[in-house]
Amino acid sequence: MGDSHHQLIMAEVTDPEELATIRARRARYERNAARLQAHATEVYTRYRGKCICIAGEELFVADTPEEVLALATAAHPEDDGCFPHYIPREKMARIAVLNYLVLQ
Repeated sequence: MGDSHHQLIMAEVTDPEELATIRARRARYERNAARLQAHATEVYTRYRGKCICIAGEELFVADTPEEVLALATAAHPEDDGCFPHYIPREKMARIAVLNYLVLQ
């Protein structure tokens, strides 16, 4: 391994316009995630081993992350809350780690 150093900088966002932009993006992300959740059984069964992305509450499927993001972005360039995901070939138990952005 190389001697790679990473710096983490944390800052509090207080600008009302920036907070509104963040909240709107998060709302788009949550709508896309909800669309996947509503159709999870069908999507996970049909697209094993594929990369998927929900953008504009529409499903896109491709073989690589780059391809699926290109499809989603071309169809919905305004959606900065897309939900990309890889569906493993094999169905197995997994531990899900969720990362939530908390806005107050």
